[in-house]
Amino acid sequence: MTNSSLANPASIPPELSTEIRRLMHDLSNALEIVLQAGYLLTTAETEEPVKEWIGLLDGGAQQALKIHQQLRDYIRIHS
Repeated sequence: MTNSSLANPASIPPELSTEIRRLMHDLSNALEIVLQAGYLLTTAETEEPVKEWIGLLDGGAQQALKIHQQLRDYIRIHS
């Protein structure tokens, strides 16, 4: 999602916006669990390939977090 796509607001109906915000909150909670569990795994003594898998988990979680932020920004601008 680019800044130019955020600059063309099309209003999201209030009832839809409320439901999307609820879902985003639930997604945020789930992401927090994944991020915290990933962090805790980095503190454990592990060997390859487990360390690599933890890195993949963290990379995916960080990407999901960025997408979550972009969705949150989009909803805020269009609501």
